[in-house]
Amino acid sequence: MTRRDLKFLFVIAGLVVVVGLAIGYIAGTLSRSEAPRTTEPGAARQGWHPAEAVTDGYPGYQELYVNDYADLLDPAAEGRIRGKLKSLFRSTDIEMTVLTIDSMARYGHAGAIEPFATGLFNQWGIGDAKRNDGVLVLVAADDRKMRIELGAGFSRSWDARMQRVIDTGFLPHFRDDAYQTGIETGVDATIFELTGALPEHQDLGTVQRGWAWIWYKMRAIGDWIWAGLLVPAVGGWLGLRRYLRNRPRSCSACGTMMERLDEAADDEFLDDGQQTEEFVKSVDYDVWSCGSCGHMDIHGYKSWFSGHGNCPQCAYRTMKTETTVLVSATTSSTGRKRIDYDCRHCGYHNQVFRVIPRKTKSSGSGGGSFGGGSSSGGGASGSW
Repeated sequence: MTRRDLKFLFVIAGLVVVVGLAIGYIAGTLSRSEAPRTTEPGAARQGWHPAEAVTDGYPGYQELYVNDYADLLDPAAEGRIRGKLKSLFRSTDIEMTVLTIDSMARYGHAGAIEPFATGLFNQWGIGDAKRNDGVLVLVAADDRKMRIELGAGFSRSWDARMQRVIDTGFLPHFRDDAYQTGIETGVDATIFELTGALPEHQDLGTVQRGWAWIWYKMRAIGDWIWAGLLVPAVGGWLGLRRYLRNRPRSCSACGTMMERLDEAADDEFLDDGQQTEEFVKSVDYDVWSCGSCGHMDIHGYKSWFSGHGNCPQCAYRTMKTETTVLVSATTSSTGRKRIDYDCRHCGYHNQVFRVIPRKTKSSGSGGGSFGGGSSSGGGASGSW
């Protein structure tokens, strides 16, 4: 990227930041909420513990949104969290659930929380079976460990984002044994990472609160407004992306202007994995050559709509995931599905079978069954 490119980008970014701060500050000031804060409950409540089923070494669920088996939340907090997760599902179709337990040892598990969370996630079938976009927030209070487990549809880049949520949203409160505050704050932060907006904005800074207010007001107006906003925004982004990809560039070694090779010629400089990525159209590579010193630059551009993910064996974006429903779930029996993972480059193959939970009618408190999603172990963990 040349100095001219950098200057252009800095000017645009500066204007966007200034205008965004101004709009957010004005809207945040006008929409300031004076709602009182909820006080933190004291010791754990006595005498009320939900009946908890145990299936194949994992706790069962009584509802889709909040299962507080460790009794860390009072009824009002459970209701607030349930309302936020229901709203998240209505607006995005993302199934997110919160589970608290006393200890993993109660279910016969000893060791790290990661395999327990992945197994539990797949046992419950959290998320849509095709999109695999479910989210599990698991808190093991006596173990002093927690995990945000993500469905297989999330890329690995989401792991770092969830780790940030755990480190800044959950753990600071958990270290003070303020579990209810930590869970509510962490759930808000998780939803923010998933959607770009918090479910409530009275505790935000003025600018953030303003933009959250604008977000919800725009949603209330109707979906048509997004066309007026997104079309020029996407067009501008695509134009900028095209410019940055095709712009002339100088050699980092000698300063001579480089030449981009055509698609036929650049294959000579790509390895087998990169050529496979181009063949399956998951990544498109540009090869720039310096005619003076022979220096080569290779730049990869991921396809937005590729059905391929990164292979755990060769790391190239050449693995296809296919889900086949073998037996459909009904209201009286569970179903069964097969998930096939196949890499077009290295030949990696893995096949797993999952139980599709029995279909049940949902109740007002969030009863019912999950959508049959699965996790391949993505997410983040924390301890305190």
